[in-house]
Amino acid sequence: MAQGMKRLGTPIAAVLGVALMALIATSWLINRDALRQAVETQIRNVTGLELSFEGTIDISLLPASYISFHDVGLKGGGTSDPALHVDVLTANLRLLPLLLQRFEIADLTLLRPRIHVSLKPDGESNWTPFIQTIARTMKPGAENQVSFSEIRIQDGVLDYEDAATHGTEKFEDIDLSLAWPSISRSFAATGQFDWRGERVDGSISFSDFVAALSGERSGLKARIASVPLKLAFDGSVANRTSPMMEGTLTIDSPSLRNALRWTGQPQPASGGFGRFALKARANVVGASIALTNVNVELDGNTAEGVMTYANNGRQTLQATLAADALDFTPYISTFRLLASGARDWNRQLFDLNALSTTDLDMRLSAAKLTVGASKLGRTAIGANLRNGTLALSVGEAQVYGGIAKGSFGIARSDTVADIKAQFQFTDVDLQACASELFGLNKLSGRGNINVSLLASGSSPFGLVQSLDGSATVIGHDGAISGFNAEQLLKRLERRPLSGGGNFRNGSTPYDTLTIAVKFSDGVATAEDIRVEGPAAKITLTGTASVPTREYDMKGVASLNSASGFELPFVVQGPWDDPLVFPDPESLIRRSPASAPLLDMLKDRKAGDAVRSAIERITGSGKRSAPAESPTAENGKDGAKSN
Repeated sequence: MAQGMKRLGTPIAAVLGVALMALIATSWLINRDALRQAVETQIRNVTGLELSFEGTIDISLLPASYISFHDVGLKGGGTSDPALHVDVLTANLRLLPLLLQRFEIADLTLLRPRIHVSLKPDGESNWTPFIQTIARTMKPGAENQVSFSEIRIQDGVLDYEDAATHGTEKFEDIDLSLAWPSISRSFAATGQFDWRGERVDGSISFSDFVAALSGERSGLKARIASVPLKLAFDGSVANRTSPMMEGTLTIDSPSLRNALRWTGQPQPASGGFGRFALKARANVVGASIALTNVNVELDGNTAEGVMTYANNGRQTLQATLAADALDFTPYISTFRLLASGARDWNRQLFDLNALSTTDLDMRLSAAKLTVGASKLGRTAIGANLRNGTLALSVGEAQVYGGIAKGSFGIARSDTVADIKAQFQFTDVDLQACASELFGLNKLSGRGNINVSLLASGSSPFGLVQSLDGSATVIGHDGAISGFNAEQLLKRLERRPLSGGGNFRNGSTPYDTLTIAVKFSDGVATAEDIRVEGPAAKITLTGTASVPTREYDMKGVASLNSASGFELPFVVQGPWDDPLVFPDPESLIRRSPASAPLLDMLKDRKAGDAVRSAIERITGSGKRSAPAESPTAENGKDGAKSN
């Protein structure tokens, strides 16, 4: 066996020795000018680019065979500006042809190239002639067919400019390998580059590179991976009259907001837009992308449907999506109608920039919808954003135990938002609805609510100052908490001056409730407010200030008994904790022993003192009298005597 190996090794060594001697001889006899000219000619024939160099030329045949050009410029397309400048362009040579005095390039290495791509308004670029030339030379049987099958780019920079949009981009630290095996029609590019401060790993491959360069249909696979975004496409591409792509598109991002910022797209208003994933069948024609079989996830919300995106000078997104459950809380979490403490309206200015960057037309349906503390059942929503005007429509929403329909619109005028809202709530839980929509927590029962409002302002406080419109509430089988009208009326009927007592406990049940108010410059004026219960009824007039969130109203409460006892009263103070007290003059008139006091009020000198005494007797002057007030004690005693 050992002898056989020796016999086989001897001729191999001899062949290698002959080849080495031939290579050494070739290195002595080679015409270096002919080598340089042959390499220049091959590059020009294959790429269509003229080679010019200002630096030195290095030629090596042993141990490696290559020729290196320093400070090289390549230009073409009838322009004097180089489309590509390279610090060092190295052409590695094929060994066997070199032994036969033929100079064939095996591959090219471009060290620190600076690539300039300029897109013209007609869609052509300064690299169009290069693409056309290499498409011809790569066809089988071409006269100047490509001899090499790989180009390596090290530490490159690419500058891109779009003459139509005046947009520019810069890709740095490019390390790429471009390969098109001679035994295959495929092409692949893999590597890394820096873009906008992020390192990007990318790859792209064509199953038929010649067809792709000629605009014919070819298979395409592309991958981009970075920290803000991962994208993959697997399908086909063609470019007969305009770029066309069809295949499966996958996008994944830990934060859609950061991905949009990184790619230079408009960012939505604050709140949400975190984890994002999309998988769909994509059809790309020019600047438009149609997505079908969409499965999209955003902030834990998952939906299915179809989407269309276009960027023809202005971005447009159309979508029809359906979901089992959606949570809109992240998108409204930073929007506050009320300032901290819930006593005053928020005065922070609106950010309306998002209304002017993108057009949106969306149809969204969900079996369950969560918006903050509100839980909605089956809901259908339409959103249309065009030229800075947003229109939201609720086709039908199961909310507060009933049904809601309506529309909401925002039109931007500089920094001012013009708001228009119209909503109808049918057979809803009034306690939940009034509390969440209007900040009123004293009302219970079921009923219908109709709201039609207009407002204009730069903040929530500005909106409520200009509020115009109307609102109606028709309720039944509920109660108004904070006072018991029946008990209060019966007590005061027996003893009109029995003292203020505690008017702010208990509740007043009702069979029917009618509220109709008009809004003008932030003030709500009562047009018809009636509460009719089993034992008492109440009517109210007056106003409520929306900016200050306070009542200034008067009413009349009456018993449904045969006596028909009536009591005028006053409602004043904040919405969430109003002061309700009876009219003192009415109580005094009903007390025969105290009625003469009213005549004394006509006397200016005695008026103030008498009025103070009346307020102490009835407890209407303050929210709570001092615990140890002698005058109050006397007032109580006097009340008992009546």
